[in-house]
Amino acid sequence: MSSASSTVLPGLTGDPGQPVALGVMGGGQLGRMFVHAAQSLGFRTVVLDPDTDSPAGAVAHEQVRTDYLDGEGLARLQQQCLAITTEFENVPAQALERLAAGRTVAPSAAAVAVCQDRALEKAAFTRCGVACAPHALIETQAQLEAVPEALLPGILKTARLGYDGKGQVRVRDRAGLAQAWLDLKQAPCVLEAMLPLAHEVSVVLARNAQGEVVTFPVQENVHRDGILAVTQVPSPNVPQEAQQEALAHARKMADSLDYVGVLCVEFFVLQDGRVVANEMAPRPHNSGHYTIDACDQSQFDLQVRAVAGLPLVVPRLHSAAVMLNLLGDLWFDAQGQERTPPWASVLALPGVHLHLYGKSSARRGRKMGHLTVTAATPERARELALKAAAGLGLPAF
Repeated sequence: MSSASSTVLPGLTGDPGQPVALGVMGGGQLGRMFVHAAQSLGFRTVVLDPDTDSPAGAVAHEQVRTDYLDGEGLARLQQQCLAITTEFENVPAQALERLAAGRTVAPSAAAVAVCQDRALEKAAFTRCGVACAPHALIETQAQLEAVPEALLPGILKTARLGYDGKGQVRVRDRAGLAQAWLDLKQAPCVLEAMLPLAHEVSVVLARNAQGEVVTFPVQENVHRDGILAVTQVPSPNVPQEAQQEALAHARKMADSLDYVGVLCVEFFVLQDGRVVANEMAPRPHNSGHYTIDACDQSQFDLQVRAVAGLPLVVPRLHSAAVMLNLLGDLWFDAQGQERTPPWASVLALPGVHLHLYGKSSARRGRKMGHLTVTAATPERARELALKAAAGLGLPAF
């Protein structure tokens, strides 16, 4: 089985008292939240991650502590779980291929492989008629020298293993481009032209093996230093026409990949109103964390349903929401001394939901948790979120 083609019902297996198990490749915070959602339905959960202190492993029923390509570890996960998913896009696709021999794996190795490589991803957008930034692949000196002038100034991005602004360099001219490629160890890269952005948005959807798709509302995002800082839902600034276009493009990409699971597609809305695809994540997404508190089905609930082949239902946004990303910088004062952020004053605000990921140490730039503010209206949610941000020392948005 290469996708979620059969139904895995929660409950007990043939072994007395043994719950049906779902597995997840990766032990980070996304895996942790998947485990919580799976356990709420009564599933047993098994995490594969080499980290002995992983956030997901701390709450799962069991953790297989091996490398993602370790044959024995993969066999243990496969033996225990009827269906398996992934919580980050850089899980080796070949590991998913191996697990798919006799087990439901969603998303498929083929779909994940596309999202792991910016060049393949851009080609997938182009095949589907979904606009993306003008770009060029740079793998050789000849390709570097042949870059069109129209792509400068631009952003040079490593084709693989880049996230949260890592592996990305802004370049103004050819000299800067040549130096940036050297700084990135002459790895395969994609150069994207810089575009006049008005807004950044994302679409989180779930798709099952029968091709049914459900989507969350369009999320308007603010990034700082390449890392998501703020998500607002409903989107306060993006025209409805652009939102509908983003939703349609995201569905088109999920269908083209024959995708099963939760997928996030990020878009730029340009100053002239055009909608341009940025990238895809084959998993739940940081910008969808608000769904835990503001929707009747979270993105993790739908991930469980999709991988287990359970019915997908259209999620309902019951509250306006603002999500603030909490990075490790909050755990240090102006002098660089470690501190505990002032949670009590923030939690005194109505509608505040604090989620910390159980990480044992804080580092600057490390995602430690998120704060979601819900309210009856977008205006009230924003007002309270600005108060929370001020209380934590975060910039206004």
